[in-house]
Amino acid sequence: MTAVVAVCILLSLLLPPSLSCPKGCVCDGRTKVVDCRGRGLYDIPRHLQPDTLELHLQDNRIRGLGSMAFRDTPLLRVLDLSNNSITSVSPSTLLGLRGLQRLSLANNALRELDRRLLGPIRSLSHLDLSHNSLTGLPGAMGESLRNLSQLGLAHNRLQRLDKSLLENLEGVGQLSLRGNPWRCDCQVIGLKLWLETFLFRGGVVDEVSCSQPEEMKEKDLQKVPYQLFHSCMTTSYNYLFSNIHHLESERSTRGHTHGNGNPHGPLGMGEGYGGGGSGLPECEPKQRPRPVNLRHAIATVIVTGVVCGIVLMMMLAAAVYGCAYAALMAKYQRELKKSEETSKADHGSADEKEPLENAIA
Repeated sequence: MTAVVAVCILLSLLLPPSLSCPKGCVCDGRTKVVDCRGRGLYDIPRHLQPDTLELHLQDNRIRGLGSMAFRDTPLLRVLDLSNNSITSVSPSTLLGLRGLQRLSLANNALRELDRRLLGPIRSLSHLDLSHNSLTGLPGAMGESLRNLSQLGLAHNRLQRLDKSLLENLEGVGQLSLRGNPWRCDCQVIGLKLWLETFLFRGGVVDEVSCSQPEEMKEKDLQKVPYQLFHSCMTTSYNYLFSNIHHLESERSTRGHTHGNGNPHGPLGMGEGYGGGGSGLPECEPKQRPRPVNLRHAIATVIVTGVVCGIVLMMMLAAAVYGCAYAALMAKYQRELKKSEETSKADHGSADEKEPLENAIA
């Protein structure tokens, strides 16, 4: 009996660490599943078997995921890290897990995710990020979500989703978005249109309840009629022209300041900038227009000018054609009238000759 115990101890000492099961975990050599749930772990366990297919780490105390945290298990298909205290994830945490199919980071304290996190992973079908503090998802992450069938984003701090991200969610069949403070302004129209297409394809989504603005509060975005977004177009034009007016006023004020050599006032604009002069009136500081808005304004002006030019050309062509047609018709009428008068004159001469010939006869 003592010899058997000694042999067992000797084998356990000689057994390579990579083929053993982490302390406190349960390993199934047949299904290649490692279960470390609720073990009070603060870090990813070491000496995991390299042929592990499923790793369950939920209900622990893990706070962060470092670089290549799962390099010992390159064949992982399922990774569950839900219900921990994870606040940070390295962009290279999942590096090497090309075959990962299911990933759960639900019920953590994540505020953001790096666009490189999923990296070359293209086989991901289930992603659960619910119950975190995410304020958005990077659009570049969409490339790794093309084969996704289920996406959980419920109970975060999302106000809108990036357009490029939505365009890559073609294969998603089930989407969870409830519990987010969605801002239902003009920027959310793209999400509303995408949701309609998603539902038309047979997708399943829970409610998207608006939190802002106040008049939209607690309304389901899917049921909000488009008439309520009618002011978006007017608002966009007003914002565009106010930006142009602000730029012109600022340019003229700066020119006046440089001409007088007066550098007083904020941004060197003197009294003309909110200082009681003849410039902009005192009010809330206007937001500086971003370059993209200025480019849009210039493009809009150019397109409008081209369209107006084409319309004027068409009107000019129609006027020229009308004048030419009228001139031709007038000429034709004159020639017709002249030929009729000539014909009458010829008939009159013939009638006068006939009685004269009869008299001579």
